Amino acid sequence: MELAHSLLLNEETYNQLGEVQKAEFIFDWLRYLEKLLLATSRSDVREKQKTLVEQLLCLLNSSPGPPTRRLLAKNLAILYSIGDTFSVYETIDKCNDLIRSKDDSPSYLPTKLAAVVCLGSLYKKLGRILGNTFTDTVGNILKAMKSAESQGRYEIMLSLQNILNGLGAAATPCHRDVYKAARSCLTDRSMAVRCAAAKCLLELQNEAIFMWGTDLDSVATLCFKSFEGSNYDVRISVSKLLGTVLAKAIISKHPGAASRQSIRRVSLEEVLELLGTGFLRGSSGFLRASGDMLKGTSSVSRDVRVGVTQAYVVFVATLGGAWLEKNFAAFLSHILSLVSQSHPKATQTQADAVCSRRCVSFILRATVGGLLGEKAQIAAAKDICQAIWKLKKVMDAVMSDGNLETRLGSADVAASQHMLVCALQELGNLIHSLGTTAAPLLQDSSAGILDNVVSVTLHPSISVRLAAAWCLHCIAVALPSYLTPLLDRCLERLTVLKSSPEAVTGFSFAVAALLGAVTHCPLGIPHGKGKIIMTLAEDLLCSAAQNSRLSAQRTQAGWLLIAALMTLGPAFVSHHLARVLLLWKCVFPVSPKDLETEKSRGDSFTWQVTLEGRAGALCAIKSFVSHCGDLLTEEVIPHLLTPLPCAVDLLTLLSSILKTYGSPLKTPSVVYRQRLYELLILLPPETYEGNLCAILRELAADLTAPDIQVAASTFLLPPLCHQDDLLILSPLLQETDHRFIEEQLLLGNGIACGSLEYDPYSIYEKDVEGDSVPKPLPPTLSVISSAVKLFGVVCAHVGEAQRLLILEQLLDSIKHTKGARQQVVQLHVVSSVSSFLKYVAGSKGHLGPEEMRRPVLTLVMGALESPNPLLRCAAAEAWARLAQVVDDGAFTAALAQVSFDKLKSARDAVTRTGHSLALGSLYRYLGGISSSQHLNSCVGILYTLSQDSTSPDVQTWALHSLSLIIDSAGPLYYTHAEPTLSLIIMLLLNVPPTHAEVHQSLGRCLNALITTLGPELQGNSTSVSTLRTSCLLGCAVMQDNPDYLVQAQAISCLQQLHMFAPRHVNLSSLVSCLCVNLCSPYLLLRRAVLACLRQLVQREAAEVSEHAVMLAKDSREELAPDANIREVGLEGALLTLLDKETDQRLCHDIKETLNHMLTSMAVDKLSFWLKLCKDVLAASADFTTVTCVDTMQEEEGDKGDDASVLTTRNDGRPHPFTNPRWATRVFAAECVCRIISQCESAHSAHFNIALAQEMKKRDSRNDFLVLHLADLIRMAFMAATDHSDQLRLSGLETLLVVIRRFAAIPEPEFPGHVILEQYQANVGAALRPAFTSETPPDVTAKACQVCSAWIASGVVSDLNDLRRVHQLLVSSLTKIQVGKEALSHLYNESASTMEILAVLKAWAEVYIIAIERHKNHNQPLKTTACSEESVGNGSVSSDGLLDLVHADLSTLSRLWLAALQDFALLTLPSEFASQLPGEGGAFYTAETSENAKLHYYNSWALILHATALWLTSTGFVVAEPDEGAPHLSRPVTPTSMCQGSSSGATVKSPEDVCTERVHLILGISVEFLCSLRSDATMESITACLHALQALLDVPWPRSKIGSDQDLGVELLNVLHRVILTRESPSIQLASLEVVRQIICAAQEHVKEKRRSAEVDDGAAEKETLPEFGEGKDTGGLVPGKSLVFATLELCVCILVRQLPGLNPKLTGSPGVKATKPQMLSEDGSRLVSAALVILSELPAVCSPEGSISILPTILYLTTGVLRETAVKLPGGQLSATVAASLQALKGILSSPMARAEKSHTAWTDLLRSALTTILDCWNPVDGTHQELDEVSLLTAITVFILSTSPEVTTIPCLQKRCIEKFKATLEIKDPMVQIKTYQLLLSIFQYPNPAVSYPYIYSLVSSIVERLQEIDKRKPEDTTELQIFQEGIKVLEALVAIAEEQHRSQLVACLLPILISFLLDENALGSATSIMRNLHDFALQNLMQIGPQYSSVFKSVMASSPALKARLEAAIKGNQENVKVKIPTSKHTKNSGKNSSIQLKTNFL
Repeated sequence: MELAHSLLLNEETYNQLGEVQKAEFIFDWLRYLEKLLLATSRSDVREKQKTLVEQLLCLLNSSPGPPTRRLLAKNLAILYSIGDTFSVYETIDKCNDLIRSKDDSPSYLPTKLAAVVCLGSLYKKLGRILGNTFTDTVGNILKAMKSAESQGRYEIMLSLQNILNGLGAAATPCHRDVYKAARSCLTDRSMAVRCAAAKCLLELQNEAIFMWGTDLDSVATLCFKSFEGSNYDVRISVSKLLGTVLAKAIISKHPGAASRQSIRRVSLEEVLELLGTGFLRGSSGFLRASGDMLKGTSSVSRDVRVGVTQAYVVFVATLGGAWLEKNFAAFLSHILSLVSQSHPKATQTQADAVCSRRCVSFILRATVGGLLGEKAQIAAAKDICQAIWKLKKVMDAVMSDGNLETRLGSADVAASQHMLVCALQELGNLIHSLGTTAAPLLQDSSAGILDNVVSVTLHPSISVRLAAAWCLHCIAVALPSYLTPLLDRCLERLTVLKSSPEAVTGFSFAVAALLGAVTHCPLGIPHGKGKIIMTLAEDLLCSAAQNSRLSAQRTQAGWLLIAALMTLGPAFVSHHLARVLLLWKCVFPVSPKDLETEKSRGDSFTWQVTLEGRAGALCAIKSFVSHCGDLLTEEVIPHLLTPLPCAVDLLTLLSSILKTYGSPLKTPSVVYRQRLYELLILLPPETYEGNLCAILRELAADLTAPDIQVAASTFLLPPLCHQDDLLILSPLLQETDHRFIEEQLLLGNGIACGSLEYDPYSIYEKDVEGDSVPKPLPPTLSVISSAVKLFGVVCAHVGEAQRLLILEQLLDSIKHTKGARQQVVQLHVVSSVSSFLKYVAGSKGHLGPEEMRRPVLTLVMGALESPNPLLRCAAAEAWARLAQVVDDGAFTAALAQVSFDKLKSARDAVTRTGHSLALGSLYRYLGGISSSQHLNSCVGILYTLSQDSTSPDVQTWALHSLSLIIDSAGPLYYTHAEPTLSLIIMLLLNVPPTHAEVHQSLGRCLNALITTLGPELQGNSTSVSTLRTSCLLGCAVMQDNPDYLVQAQAISCLQQLHMFAPRHVNLSSLVSCLCVNLCSPYLLLRRAVLACLRQLVQREAAEVSEHAVMLAKDSREELAPDANIREVGLEGALLTLLDKETDQRLCHDIKETLNHMLTSMAVDKLSFWLKLCKDVLAASADFTTVTCVDTMQEEEGDKGDDASVLTTRNDGRPHPFTNPRWATRVFAAECVCRIISQCESAHSAHFNIALAQEMKKRDSRNDFLVLHLADLIRMAFMAATDHSDQLRLSGLETLLVVIRRFAAIPEPEFPGHVILEQYQANVGAALRPAFTSETPPDVTAKACQVCSAWIASGVVSDLNDLRRVHQLLVSSLTKIQVGKEALSHLYNESASTMEILAVLKAWAEVYIIAIERHKNHNQPLKTTACSEESVGNGSVSSDGLLDLVHADLSTLSRLWLAALQDFALLTLPSEFASQLPGEGGAFYTAETSENAKLHYYNSWALILHATALWLTSTGFVVAEPDEGAPHLSRPVTPTSMCQGSSSGATVKSPEDVCTERVHLILGISVEFLCSLRSDATMESITACLHALQALLDVPWPRSKIGSDQDLGVELLNVLHRVILTRESPSIQLASLEVVRQIICAAQEHVKEKRRSAEVDDGAAEKETLPEFGEGKDTGGLVPGKSLVFATLELCVCILVRQLPGLNPKLTGSPGVKATKPQMLSEDGSRLVSAALVILSELPAVCSPEGSISILPTILYLTTGVLRETAVKLPGGQLSATVAASLQALKGILSSPMARAEKSHTAWTDLLRSALTTILDCWNPVDGTHQELDEVSLLTAITVFILSTSPEVTTIPCLQKRCIEKFKATLEIKDPMVQIKTYQLLLSIFQYPNPAVSYPYIYSLVSSIVERLQEIDKRKPEDTTELQIFQEGIKVLEALVAIAEEQHRSQLVACLLPILISFLLDENALGSATSIMRNLHDFALQNLMQIGPQYSSVFKSVMASSPALKARLEAAIKGNQENVKVKIPTSKHTKNSGKNSSIQLKTNFL
């Protein structure tokens, strides 16, 4: 293919290729040429122009296929537009000659068509340059049209469209001729020609004034005619034409006076009248009403009506939203009049009426719902309401007319009913889509919407009553706060008006519809409503028999209410279940005998009522089974099943009853059947086993009943066909934007579409399709589909003999009928058998014995050859299912053989299509094709069929089947890939575009092939690259196809290719194709575009976005006029689309795409994304702003940017987003939160303003989130104060995120302040509206969370400012104090639980923060607190905040305890349910406990923490009883809660109250921590641990836990589990802190017991004192009972997790193993240190014997940590863990147990071993372990020497080794080690016990003195050496001080020479280095001290050595001058640094 890429055609290569390759080669060359011409310079093009034109014209003669001719024409036009135009006339003449040619052979046709296409293209591109040639051309083309066949007419129409487009007004002379030609084509028998003609006329009307002037009527009539027998595409094209022309007629500006005569001004009324005529009378014209028309028998065909409906929508859409807003009232009254009585044609039968109403609803939905913004929609809703009110007034006048005759006979009832239904449904839909933004509309009393709707509920027509009920349902879903009031109102009317039949049905419908709305309202309705409804329903059912006029209505109403009540779920129903079951039992006779007597009694009317009642009961039980599955327990099921046999018996009697009583019972009996079938489908078949045969017989009779007329295949079969196969049928089965009206065309003219009045019971069901009205089919149809479904189940469960019998019977019934009846019966039977096979396959069953196969096979075979394509589809699926359930290879092969034989012999299209599909589906459920022989046969046959150009249908089905085979063959197909691909390309290049369905199947084949080849497509071999090129070529051909489904296929093929071989897909051309189709009018194309985009942006979002913007800038004409990519980028275009789109799946894809783009690009394009979100949120910031646009503009010019709504209207440029809906704004707010979280993982400057500003200065392209804080706050504020509740929630969430993320960022310009502080007014203003009384509880709850976060964040330091927000919390606290009875009765009780707990949680958070700040504030030095500036948010708010909370603390603490008590009760396991209080808890009611649990789970943890803090702050002092029992409506002190009223009299002691409280907190904590659910949040765990810490901070609870050892052990085990299951260091540290506190509590307890024992027994009998502490006298610790053992387990767990080397199992031996020491992370060292602290506390909890048991373990772990972590650090520091282990060692060694007599000897032995272990660490045998830090080990030895009793370390062998270590260390060259060694020796030398210190002094002093004398020779060069000298001198000085009198003089004599040797005389002092000078100062200073202290020795030394004396004097003299400056400074600086460092390092000694 590379050879095709040149400017001129490479003819050599071309001539060597085969036929198919030639076509491919040409197409590829032309594609390349198109790009090349645009990129080549004009001169180069001119040079080769002549050759190129010749080559192109030569191709023109070689009969090119459709895609090739389009490209060829395009290239010619481009070539002439760039190069010279002088030869263009020749080209045009050539084309004209080709068209004139008389050759009519099929082979010449492509050349003619190519010439036509070329002319169109040339004129389009060159336009008026071509001067006057066009009249001849057009004449020639029109002449050719007369003899052309459909392809020719199609191409000629499109060509004329192009010519008109290119010439514009210049083509006027030909307009009339073209118009005439197009008129005839508009009613052509070929649909493609009609579409083309519509496009041509659409182009023509741009210039041809007469089309929307004089000829307007005839254009309209023509369009109506064109709709007759049209398909979907024709209706789209023609309605676009008609709508545009009519819109043009209204808005046209009339040209000059000359032509004025020919123009008539057209008014809106006339245009609407025209459209109305089409709607009502169809195409039969205005005057030429035929005879049957006058008689009123003919009906308008539905396709005309649907077409006109679409034209209405196009008409309004063309005029635009603003026009509709102005003219809405007139438009509405016209649209409603279409279904009024003045036009009986539209509504003469019920089926007609339903369809007409659908059309009207569609027009309203598409215009009002699609074009108007929210404000305009509210105005429209008022207009609709006005219309309803007028119609109601007319109705009332008729109804109040006294004369009964006129009253009921009046046609006015019927007259208004359909108008009312349409108006009410649209009103419902409008309010539903507005959501809570419709609140102002309903509050507006002048509109009176609710009153109007409720009053229409009494209308005499049932459909109006249902529509009104549905409208109320929509209002309740949109505005949940209206649900309960509406329910109350309807129930009240129902009770009052019980004697009016209309009221009983009307209001029962309303109540049922409102109950159906509850599932959409998370806040629910009060629980008590269930009881009221149940009572009312019972009352209605019981009183039904009293008044025969009302019995039917009351029966229906009673069961309807019960059925609707079931949708509320188990919580509501469980209380009324017994009553419902009783009613259910009473409805049916008890025994068959009673049923017989019933049959003999009764009359037609009683049977009617009885059947109605029983059907209702069945419906109620069905509702119960489907909504309350949890209640179907072992006890309930038998009660449910008792009446079933009788219900089935009645079913068998129905036919005889019908015979007796005649037609009035017809409908009730059908309804009864349907209800019973529906219920049985839901129940498991085992439950009605005894009746299976009876049911089966009835089903068979139903399916083959003699009186069935309707062949409703379109609703029966689609569920039984495979989704993929439906694609080959009419596009009506596919989803389109017009599905709502197109559905009626599917069903055929005789059948009604679904509508509510066919099944009132569906009013409470959740609708499948989202928000539209439920559309149940008429009972006659729905009973069939239920029967088909049930047949599948029952037939699979009866015995095999019975099954065979029934199948034979069904087969016979088909044979015995004739004609149309036979088709119907066949349809039903095949559906049932299909359903049976599907069920058997689904339940993994088997068909049964062989003889069963025959009837099934015969049935399915018959259907495969049925003329109904849908039936063939279903049969192919049944064929596949049959193969699946028989599951036998031989049988499957036989089935395939049947198809092969049929396909070889049959010639008719029907058999060939059916069997080719059967072949494709055969292996669908058998895990794919495994035999290559079968595959070869299939492929061979299908190849042949797919090339049968005489029948496009056969091609379509064969290719579709091929695509299925490719899918099921998988890798087996590789061998066929190439031939298949070339077949596909050949067909794509040659099948005419008029056969779109063939192209669609080709697309599916290509898609399947690409999927099968998969990643292979990435390869580089020639075969693979040829395949890949062909795939891309195929996609390119499909992209150019005019059919939208083919384009959608092309996009999904490219999407697959991009997944497997991304490098080879040209992203920019793919993205441009996607952008162009982004706003396509076709739903499936938009879906394909978004599915593809979604995949692309996951990999390369930035590239996709750039390509889209580049494309928008480059393209001359706007890409997609709706998507403004140039301004707002692809992202903005997607947001706009999201706002307009109604399809759920598409919206989901758009959101996903935007989320992926945001994730990968938000950080880089921050401003862009934030601006997008801001524009969406600000575009309709408030309802009021728009009204006062102009006035505000002048006054507040500067506020322009503030409310961008205000500026948009005036600056001429439209706002990027006009009036986005609330759902889009919610999405934008969510995006803001996502952007913030994206920035968190990016650069830190996003949350650091100083850094951000600095980096922005450095490079202005840098952009950081913190710089946009004002925008973030503004967006959150706009969202939080909106009318829409969902948006308010999102806004508050955004605000919360902003507060949490930005609270801590300081404001660089005002030190001590934070950047959020300036926005406190905004935050306050955003929160205030959420606390008003009418705000729903979920919004208030969210706002409480924001309040507490704001107060806790510490942003606001001034108490007065804080008070504003604090006040909001105070107000809500006041509101909730009354307990659960307090809050509004609008919602379910659990909603008030949610609000109360949210308030309590918010207060808890504030209190916790206040206490924390108070603590932190009181720790640092008091001095700083005075200067307020220096402490940012310190002084003012630390105590101030606590004071704020203190005021309410008594109330709060009481409520907190009550909430915790509730939580404790709710978390009890279910077996304790009987012990729970009957009326519920403080804040929840017993009935709503399930829902309430969730809210308690969300808030208990912080409340627990706050309660614990409060209890500790009061120190468990219980208030006096009088103030402890607060003034609640029901006091909820914890004491009064668990006990019943009996114990009310006994007042508990304060001790008991405290104990209860401690146990409450401990109980909740332990319950939570011991079984952590996977969804437990970190926040809850941390809060729980902090609560335990707070509790154990206080002595009283500590004593409780200390004295109760089991409790302590349980707590430790729970904490151990937490540590094991949660990796978070903060949680583990918090757990360890609690462990430490528990151990302290135990210590205190042991001490206390010892102390009291000593006091009691006196000192005399000390011997006999009992042992306290664990281990008692034996030293044994029992696991599970022992506190110490549990603690050890826990500490070992922590230590081994951090230092695996401590685990002897891992290291292989308990001994010391040489491993490299390691440095732990900061968290790790914290954990290890905490564990060591706990270990060192343990001996104190044990008895002496117990301490002996645990000491080895503790020592092993402590020394182990030392060994594992003794890493050498710079500067000789000790690592944190080493310091901790030394500290722990010191604690253990100095334990009293070491000295206690019972344990002394054992301890001494163990401690010696530990010391040995440490000495062994030093140099193990193999000498490898040199990495250990000597200083750490020496320090450990020193700790042993100093902290144990002397006998441990003074035994000679140990002492000798220790001394050696010190000697060795002194030898080490590292100066830091030497310094540390001197310091440690100093502490040992100073040890008071000579037995310990003297050996060291004797052994080491001499070497120290030597080292100091050396320094004199080798002058110190740096500070460390200086420090070594100073430390050494200190040691000697210390020795001098310790030494006895007689030795002291010798020591001083040693010391003085050393010191004096460092002194400098005044000459040397000047030139000395700073180090030497410091040394000199130090020496001099020490000499000055020593001299006076030991004067005698000093003098004698001086006397004996004159040299020293001279030196000293010189130095003192030299120092006199410098002394003032030098000494103080140097001394000061040196000492301070030095001392502190020593203190830090040795503080554990």
